[in-house]
Amino acid sequence: MKKKSSAKSGAKKRPASKPRSAVRMAPARTAGAPDTKKLLAGMIAAAHACGAILRKYHAKGNLKISEKLGAGLVTNADIESERACVAALRKLRPDFGFLTEEGTTLVDGKPATDHPRGRWIIDPLDGTTNFVHGFPMFCVSIAAEWDGTIVAGVIEHPILRDTYSARLGGGAFLNGKPIRVSPTDRIDDSLLSTGFTYRKTELLHTEMVAFEELSSIARAIRRPGSAALDLAYTARGVFDGFWERRLSPWDIAAGLLLVREAGGKVTDFRGNEDVLSSSAILASNGALHDGLLEAIQTPEEKLRARWNLD
Repeated sequence: MKKKSSAKSGAKKRPASKPRSAVRMAPARTAGAPDTKKLLAGMIAAAHACGAILRKYHAKGNLKISEKLGAGLVTNADIESERACVAALRKLRPDFGFLTEEGTTLVDGKPATDHPRGRWIIDPLDGTTNFVHGFPMFCVSIAAEWDGTIVAGVIEHPILRDTYSARLGGGAFLNGKPIRVSPTDRIDDSLLSTGFTYRKTELLHTEMVAFEELSSIARAIRRPGSAALDLAYTARGVFDGFWERRLSPWDIAAGLLLVREAGGKVTDFRGNEDVLSSSAILASNGALHDGLLEAIQTPEEKLRARWNLD
């Protein structure tokens, strides 16, 4: 907003060297930490809009499908959902940057702005393979990050019209009602969930070893094919634990907050809580965490965790 010029002839002029861009950028710098209640309401609205897009494609089936090298399938539903999400969230906080699975960088021909403190982390369709095959375990995942911490998260399950939401320090909810992790305290009484990498490499053998180990002691293990929903179901107490390797931040950002706000525990396979910088995640009700960690760690991971090696 331009200042009015002084009425006094002797008033000093603003120095010409001060760039006008600094004035335009001031709102972004002074916006400050977000109001997570307001943020969450906007995120839920965006997730609902994306869910409607996915339901449309799921009903009509007019999909254009391609494959990302080593990263599974992508469809026109993924792309449309992500563009709608980015557009809605950019209006909510124009100063936030974006980290998205399909790499949307333009909104109405303008770049999705970057910001050193705030960032949206979006998976517009988690469970694309399920979606393509008509298996209704897929969702939208949206997280808000501030200063490196996830402060709000939403997971939308479009087919069931279930909306999972959480904000830092504010608890976790399903359709507005509080949820909690399960009270299960024995692995042999547990229902667990996992996922396997798209990469058919030696890592698949490592994953199968952990699967076999836990299959021998857990009550049952499921593999639904959507990491975000696995985390949501852990937060609500359906699953007692979930683990998977080779995930990306958009797969887990919203879900990890849900689990923690529902009373659970989330770490990588070495027990570190900074899972966004890792590619592996273990989420549990807390009571089973140490036992699950012991079962899924490779000998190398056990050694690195013991001696705190990088």
